[in-house]
Amino acid sequence: MAKLVCNFYSYVLNRAVDITVVLPSVTCPESLGLAGYPPCHELKAKFPVLYLLHGFGNNHAQWTGYTNVEMYAEERRIAVVNLSAENKAYAKVGGDDFMKFIDEELPAFLTNYFPISDKPEETYIAGLSMGGYGSYLHGLTHPEKFRAIGTFSAGVSINPETFAVSPFGERKDPAPENDIYALARKVKEEGKTFPKIYASCGTKDGLYQADKEYADLLRELGADVTWDEMEGYGHEWRFWDAQVERFLDWIERDDYYGKLGKRSV
Repeated sequence: MAKLVCNFYSYVLNRAVDITVVLPSVTCPESLGLAGYPPCHELKAKFPVLYLLHGFGNNHAQWTGYTNVEMYAEERRIAVVNLSAENKAYAKVGGDDFMKFIDEELPAFLTNYFPISDKPEETYIAGLSMGGYGSYLHGLTHPEKFRAIGTFSAGVSINPETFAVSPFGERKDPAPENDIYALARKVKEEGKTFPKIYASCGTKDGLYQADKEYADLLRELGADVTWDEMEGYGHEWRFWDAQVERFLDWIERDDYYGKLGKRSV
């Protein structure tokens, strides 16, 4: 596994930003000759990619710091990208256009500088809490860009315009472009195809009921939705660690590396 922490200048955000990129690489069993073939850094194809979004108060470092996502990515031969979106819910808030940054600039940077695929059928987006909202926001705004959406304890009622200032204060209706309920209905009305959706929440999480109801709404609108819940879990990293592994096993893979199956690490 290769883990790269990268700082680059964003022309959309007009400042330097931090990202973490996890790339599969030579494993220990391979280097010792235990895999049955010699180790090699030559790549046969670009890697599929999961854009994995953090929650409120976190940044690009938390997913790799609190979970085993590096190991999961290595086993499944998929690139994972974490970015810092501050507390702005991955939306266009004030002078920061995280919509354009995530939908246009970041993929362009990654697919030009790293061996990462730019094919929609090899691109996935998922996240926890605020990142779950962000995954719905981007996946439903541009359903043609993602093969699947994954959400773990998603903040489905987030309004980016007030969230950064008062995440638990009075909720006001979001603008249509930030309303994931309206965006879901728009996908249906425009006759577009939903990405496959994986939604999950712990039964002790305060977001459980809202998340389940939103998953039901998506299903009613015609989306292919898989719902997963874990008894006794709240809004916590142990749940999100388990869920990101389940999500990676759930996604459909017909890319070059997916056809090879899991590898040992």
